Amino acid sequence: MKRRNFLKIFPAATVTPFVVNGHALRPFANSQMARLLNGCDGVEDRVLVLIQLKGGNDGLNTIIPINQYDTYANLRPAIGLPEDTIINLDGTLSNENQVGIHPSFLKIKELYEKGWATIVQGVGYESMNQSHFKGTDLWMSGGDGTLANNNIRSGWIGRALQAFYPDVVGVPTATMPDPLGIQVGDPTTSLGFHTETEHQNVINMSGQDAAGFYSLIQTIGGAPIANVPDSDHGTELEFIMGVEQSTNLYAQRITQVFNAGSNYLTTYNTTNPSRFAPQLQTIARLIKGGCKTKIYLCQLGGFDTHNAQVDGGNPEVGDHANLLLDLAESVKNFMDDLEGLGLADQVTACTFSEFGRCAKENGSDGSDHGTLAPMFVFGKNIAAGVRGTNVNLSNLTNDNQLQGAQFDYRQVFTTLLQDWLGASEEVLTETLFEGYSKLPIVDSAAVVSPDCYLPNTSVGTSDNYLKDKPLTIFPNPASIQAEIGFSNASGAFDARLTLHSLGGSLVSATNVRVEQDANVFYLDVSSLPPAAYFVRLENKLSGRAYVAKLNVIR
Repeated sequence: MKRRNFLKIFPAATVTPFVVNGHALRPFANSQMARLLNGCDGVEDRVLVLIQLKGGNDGLNTIIPINQYDTYANLRPAIGLPEDTIINLDGTLSNENQVGIHPSFLKIKELYEKGWATIVQGVGYESMNQSHFKGTDLWMSGGDGTLANNNIRSGWIGRALQAFYPDVVGVPTATMPDPLGIQVGDPTTSLGFHTETEHQNVINMSGQDAAGFYSLIQTIGGAPIANVPDSDHGTELEFIMGVEQSTNLYAQRITQVFNAGSNYLTTYNTTNPSRFAPQLQTIARLIKGGCKTKIYLCQLGGFDTHNAQVDGGNPEVGDHANLLLDLAESVKNFMDDLEGLGLADQVTACTFSEFGRCAKENGSDGSDHGTLAPMFVFGKNIAAGVRGTNVNLSNLTNDNQLQGAQFDYRQVFTTLLQDWLGASEEVLTETLFEGYSKLPIVDSAAVVSPDCYLPNTSVGTSDNYLKDKPLTIFPNPASIQAEIGFSNASGAFDARLTLHSLGGSLVSATNVRVEQDANVFYLDVSSLPPAAYFVRLENKLSGRAYVAKLNVIR
C-alpha cells in the first residue's frame, strides 16, 4: 500500500533540540551534527589529489626487488642502481618481498615509516598499450586494451563527479560554490574530467595566477562555434568551450578562496628547482581557503627516459633521479603543509603513470616503453604497507617486458572513490568501475561506512528509492516543493516528521502516519531561506529516527 500526503510543515513555536541515538542536538557546529547523526563526520570534506607522472615512470628503478638483485643487475648493467646505494624500505617484510627504493626517494621512506604511504606493486590492465597518447587515454577514461573498453570517450573522473553530484552542472551554487574538479600543471585539459553530457565540472589553472584568476584558461580562438560537428573533434570542441565557460563562472570564487587560504610551509624546500611543488602548494592553499573541490589533478612530466636516465655512468644521478627527488620532496612538503594547516585528515594523494619501462635497458643510458609499474598512495589516513609482491624478473615476455599484473589500476581508483570519498555502488556503476575488488589502502578507521556513501539523495522518481537509504528526498536541491520518501518494510506506525537547521534547531514539525511499503510526504519549502537542512522521521513507538539532508535553493 502506498500512502501519499501533502504536508505544509508549519513553523515551530519555539526553537528546540531533537534527539538521535539518545543525544540531544542543539545549535552547534556542522561537524558535531554529522558525528551524532550517523558517524559521517568529515566525509563530504574529503579530497583526492591525483598525481600524473607523465611519460612512463621507470618503476623498476623506483622500486627494486632486492631478492632478485642479480637478475636486475644483468638486465640493467648501465642504469641499474649499485646494490649498496639501494635503500631498504621495510626490514619487516619477508625476504622474497624485500623492497628497495631509489636513493632519491628517501622522503617517501620517511612518509612510509610515519604510516602515511603505501605502495601497490605490479599495476596494469589487460592488453597494455605502450603509446603515450593512447596509454594515457586509457588510464584517464577507465579503459583497457580490450575491444570493449578501448575507446571510451569520457573520463572516469568526470563520470564519478557527475554521479557524486548529479545536480551540479558547472554552475556555482550555495551548496557547491566550487568546481568539482581542478587541474593544475598542464595547459591541456585532461580527458579524465570529460563527462558524457556536461563538460563544465573542471577548470584548468595551468599557468594562471590563482590570486587573480580572471583570465580564460582554455580558448578556441574566438566566439563559441554555433554548429559543432558530430565527431570526436566536435566532442573535444564542446569540452573546451564548456571549460572556458566554467572558468568565467568560477574565476571570482577561485580568487576568493586562494586569498582566504594560506600555507603552513611558506616555501616547499626541494633540493632542485621544482616544477611540481608549486602545484601542490597551490592545492593546499585552496583547500585551506575553503575550496570544496573534490578531485585535483596535477602532473610532473619528463618520465620518458629513453636516454640520459642516468648521468655519466652513475645510476644515482640523471634525469630519473632528479624527477624522483622532485616527486618525493614535493609530496613530503605537501603532507607536512597539510598537517601544519590541520587538513591532513581531509586529503589523500595517489600517483599514476601511463606505463612503466622495459625491464631491460636500451643501450642509450635509458629504458624504453614498458608495461607494469607501481602506484603510490599518500596520506594520514592511509594503511601504510606494500600491497602485492615484487615483480618477477624471470618471467618476461620475448621483448623483455614485465608481465603478470597483480592489480588492475581500476582497483586502486575504486578503493579511493568508495573507501576514501564515499562513492555509493551507483557512483561506481556510473564510473564504469563496478565489479573491481578493493584493496586495503585506506586505514580501517577511516574507511567510509556504507551508511555514509554519497550521494545521499533520491535517485529519481518517488517510486525508485535506494533500498539501503529508507528516507530520501527528491528533488534535492529543492526550491518550491520536496518529496520526502520513506520505504517501510515493517508494519504501519505513527511518526513525527521534522525539519531542522544544519545546526540542529527545529524549524518545523508535523505528525504523520507511516504505512507499510512506500510512503511519500510533500514538503513545501517555498518560504524557507536557501540553506542546508535536515529532514527527520521518528517512529513515535520505537524512537528510531531516519535522517536525510535537504538543500533549499532559490
